[in-house]
Amino acid sequence: MSGHFEALPGGGAAVPLDEVEISILRSLAVQLLELIGPGEVPPKGEDPLAELFREGPSEPPADPALARLFPDAYGDGDDELRAASAEFRRYTENDLRARKREDALAVVRSLDLLDAAGGRGAVLELTADEARHWVGALNDLRLTIGTRLEVRDDDENEALYRLPDSDPRKPMVMAYLWLGALQETLVETLM
Repeated sequence: MSGHFEALPGGGAAVPLDEVEISILRSLAVQLLELIGPGEVPPKGEDPLAELFREGPSEPPADPALARLFPDAYGDGDDELRAASAEFRRYTENDLRARKREDALAVVRSLDLLDAAGGRGAVLELTADEARHWVGALNDLRLTIGTRLEVRDDDENEALYRLPDSDPRKPMVMAYLWLGALQETLVETLM
């Protein structure tokens, strides 16, 4: 896995991907969609504006990966901060979930188009708008995998990066590092 994004004229980006990379990226994006969950379907005949005012959950998700994707706005503090976080979550989480679903779906759709072209891989070319969706999805994938691997900001991660091949976490660590390289080069191309 060695593909890195390069800038395209007009603000887009391109990366060569082989069929294994396409499969891994697609699988991870689909798993992210499953983790985030489906959007709420408005009742038949409901005013479209009512969707804008629909309230979301007020409690943080129990799953640590979802809690990382949808963190408390004001941290875990006193009762006043918890109440403010609950209020903020109630009015923002549905929109945030929808955006994260859009990002992951953009990845799946662009990979499906690339895969439909057939062959052993190809160069994925993204418009500037598609690239922004990819940045969001790559970030969400890294946050999710990092949470599952219990990656922290300190030096304890060094051991995680030197796992023996027999360790069952090794493939996810490799995916985490690869996604990081993709994300970094994509961000660089967009700047």
